[in-house]
Amino acid sequence: MALSDQLADLSARAKKLEDNAAAAKTKAKSDLQQEVKNARTSAQDQADKLRKSADAGKGRISDWWDGVQNEWNKHLKAVQKNFDDKKAAHDLKSAQKAADQADDDASFAISYAYAAIDEAEYAVLDADLAHMEADELAKS
Repeated sequence: MALSDQLADLSARAKKLEDNAAAAKTKAKSDLQQEVKNARTSAQDQADKLRKSADAGKGRISDWWDGVQNEWNKHLKAVQKNFDDKKAAHDLKSAQKAADQADDDASFAISYAYAAIDEAEYAVLDADLAHMEADELAKS
């Protein structure tokens, strides 16, 4: 898939997330619980695809991207455990604290995604420049 197609898919996914987040406040609890479950499954599926892609790309992608992917898997497991642990809290004070922390976590996740998009922009432009430089060398 061309890099521009991947970026278009990323943009469409971000728009879908925006729409889902806006609509979440008006949904029934059971519907939102199902969406949370689906989002968790989707995140895990994407992490699995990323791991497989990194494994298949060994020798073609930079070693540090492999390290990033491994750390991402560890991160997802820790986040999911944290979410599961928070669900075990039953008193109001704990539930309010968990809700506030969930807001902060979501905000940070968005900031993290923004930084990842900036990194993707750099990587795409760097790839374009590398192709341009290779073409110049081929002509000379």
